[in-house]
Amino acid sequence: MRLFPMISRHGRCLLARAGGALAITLLLAGCGDNYRPIITPVYSNGPEPQPAAYAIVVSSTGASKPGVVSIVDYSGDSILSSSSFSVGGIKAGPVAFTLDSIGGTGFTLNTDNTLTNFNINTTGQWANNILISTVSPSSQIVNLMAPSTGLWTTDLNGDAVDLFSGSPEAFKEAVPVASSGTAPTMPVFIAGASSFSGQREYVVSQNQPDLTGQTFCNNPANFTAAPNGWLTPIEITTDTADPPIATGKCPVYAVQTPDLQRMFVLNRGDDTLTVLNTNINALDQCTPHLGQSGNWVTCHPVIPLSLNAVAAIGAPWNGTAGMTTTAGPVYAEYNAATQQLVVADYDGGTISVIDVPIDEYGDDSNTYTNSTCATYAACGAITGGFGTIHTIQVGNTTHPNPASVTVLNDGSKAYTANQNDDSSGNGTGSGTVSVVNLSTYTVEKTIPVAGHPRTVVNIQNSEYAKIYAVSPDSPYLAIIESSPTITDQIDTELLLQGYPIDVRTTSQNGASGNNNYSSRVPGYGQPCNLSDQQLTARGYLGALTLAECEAQQ
Repeated sequence: MRLFPMISRHGRCLLARAGGALAITLLLAGCGDNYRPIITPVYSNGPEPQPAAYAIVVSSTGASKPGVVSIVDYSGDSILSSSSFSVGGIKAGPVAFTLDSIGGTGFTLNTDNTLTNFNINTTGQWANNILISTVSPSSQIVNLMAPSTGLWTTDLNGDAVDLFSGSPEAFKEAVPVASSGTAPTMPVFIAGASSFSGQREYVVSQNQPDLTGQTFCNNPANFTAAPNGWLTPIEITTDTADPPIATGKCPVYAVQTPDLQRMFVLNRGDDTLTVLNTNINALDQCTPHLGQSGNWVTCHPVIPLSLNAVAAIGAPWNGTAGMTTTAGPVYAEYNAATQQLVVADYDGGTISVIDVPIDEYGDDSNTYTNSTCATYAACGAITGGFGTIHTIQVGNTTHPNPASVTVLNDGSKAYTANQNDDSSGNGTGSGTVSVVNLSTYTVEKTIPVAGHPRTVVNIQNSEYAKIYAVSPDSPYLAIIESSPTITDQIDTELLLQGYPIDVRTTSQNGASGNNNYSSRVPGYGQPCNLSDQQLTARGYLGALTLAECEAQQ
């Protein structure tokens, strides 16, 4: 039985004709003046392209074996190219490395008394890319500085600065740092203008015996007896030395601001910063006076970083919160976005974040209790500006020994290489990298990395950043990613050839050049390649030699 009667053949024909007529009617309805919707595809441009910036790592495979340079891509976290320094039969282990201020050429000092320079080559074609020059057999070069043109080195032989030019680098002349009856000895570091458009470069001398004092400033027990150091200006146009300027004890590092207005010398021996006004080539000192801006000016020739330093020269206006008994500054970076100097305090286990703004006329900029004061006495106490200090403890252990610090280009965060932050207590574990929020002045997290990190650097493109940490005792490059979706996590750890002696980045913001163009060798007050725990386990720390400080294993 059927529930519905069957449609007759004649009925089915009528339905078919009706359906065809409906289709024709619908087809015609789409023609003529009737509206017809048009679909326009919308194409996305995709994310912003990543900058052509690179991390450059130089590694040692042994004192008498070729060193290796590795070029790491910012966007791909991969080694694009690598090569050894073996050219024409010359084989040597690198001991110092830096990158020029353009970010285009690297330089190494090698164990066989040669200098190597190489262009940053991402294609893998290295045959004609590595050039080697021999320096005088009597030279005793310590550190390198590579502005946009030429190469400057500190030389213990004759207590001079050696100037090199050409490609490969050829010796041009030696400029003694002794001047005006004063003979600064042991020149260990150079900082200053990134190009010949500046007026001067500055040489840091520790005033120690050249051959016996190479690790004097690595031992805190020596700090009380240490003499004051010297800072010698070298005029770029004439290659002559100006009278030296006194610094604190055991000066180990210096930072020139990009605008060439101020220089900061880090004195590990007395936990201070010597501040130089490079406009006038003298200490940043003055009698308080009414500046061209209409505001009263206070100068700051010395800035204390520890309680011991405060006891000697006085406290900063905002007090001593967070300060430790000692500091031991060994490295610093200046951030132009925030006008702050961020200092790694190796002996204190902290970083010091110091506000160092200047006004449009080149004066230290401060605010006061009374902003409309007619006399300096009526201004009252300083309430902000130059010399404001925030001290932040980093790491997980009591003595993490931050060996360096790097600051993102936008000034939002700092990252510290905590060389001795090893919970094993005997150097068999590993160190860490601490992430510091520079708005709240607090540590956000501390990340374990392979080995005991001595150097940390970064590249930031807008909100995306990569942080690179190397440990002289580990063959890995740790890469930390920071972005809106990934908050400071290990992105990868790349296996290198050999053990890294240092790392630099071609640009800190993916656009302009390199701000870090001076090398930083172990010894001379700078952290050794091994951590304090490792040195103590080997019985080195009490009577440390330079060779022991340079050891990586």
